[in-house]
Amino acid sequence: MLVNLNQVLLPAKQNKYAVGLFNAVNMELARGIIAAAESTRSPVIMGTAEVLFPYGPLEEVSYYLIPMAKKANVPVVIHLDHGLKKETCLKALELGFSSIMYDCSTDPYDVNVKKVKEMADIAHSYGATIEGELGHVGDNEGSAEGSSHMEDPSKFFTDPKLAKDYVEKTGVDALAIAVGNAHGAYKLPPKLDFDRIKTIANTVDVPLVLHGGSGLTDNDFRQAIKDGISKVNIFTDINIAAVKAEFSKFTDMNKGIIDLMTMKAEVYYDEQGKDMRTEDIPADMLDKAQEYHAAMVESICETDEELFERYCMEDEISVDELKAALRKATLDNKIVPVCCGTSYKNKG
Repeated sequence: MLVNLNQVLLPAKQNKYAVGLFNAVNMELARGIIAAAESTRSPVIMGTAEVLFPYGPLEEVSYYLIPMAKKANVPVVIHLDHGLKKETCLKALELGFSSIMYDCSTDPYDVNVKKVKEMADIAHSYGATIEGELGHVGDNEGSAEGSSHMEDPSKFFTDPKLAKDYVEKTGVDALAIAVGNAHGAYKLPPKLDFDRIKTIANTVDVPLVLHGGSGLTDNDFRQAIKDGISKVNIFTDINIAAVKAEFSKFTDMNKGIIDLMTMKAEVYYDEQGKDMRTEDIPADMLDKAQEYHAAMVESICETDEELFERYCMEDEISVDELKAALRKATLDNKIVPVCCGTSYKNKG
């Protein structure tokens, strides 16, 4: 059933649990997300972000996201993540998205308040909800979700003193906060400011949102939720899991597009799963595979060193050589496309 943020986040806030947001740039990801939600009888938030439009334009993704949400037997919010322009947010609302995020976090405080307040009034007139951001959540290197790198992220942490004023003036239904989190894969374990989360949660009445959930530990999630987080955003984990699943499951080219579409990848925070080496990937697969967008491979090359080390183990090839081969295959349009359904599970 299609619902808005208030219908899933207010119960989450009251009962001390969190609801996940997963961006779906194609139908297979959307099918996997809903299947995982239905199998666990959990509400879910699904959508896309403005920076992901090159891989799935807003109008096109709306054609499957909204009908799938309406047919689901669990509550599903269809959410525009990180809407950067007023026109984008308006378009999402017109298409039937039940929730939007208007990200004005890089604007001066007064401008952020003014722009988000205006959009909140519009969103509410549609019966939709709106998320704002105070402080600024940056991007890890290689993130598919942006390139806002900060030398000292703590300078952009959410100010608890401003949080209450921001929520009251804008009328947002949920507040994204910066507390040491970042989009994309973390090169080093992040250090979340849990005291800041708790302080903000005790200051504002609306649910709090943690962006950059990929790569956090189970303990990070448990503590963040205990301290007041009600919504967690995930994209990088399911994005990379789709590629890993294809490489690990295909041993020959006697496959078709429907085999890719029905493949399922399960992501566990404890990183359980089969190790792979380059010998598991036949050369003819790379030679005959369909075009795969370069941004994904570049993201993996830049962020997943452990994966490449496993591939190269016991093989006479270096990590740098494998990365170079993958990049060349991408340029030649000869690498496996991402189109498998992905179920996201938090084990334990």
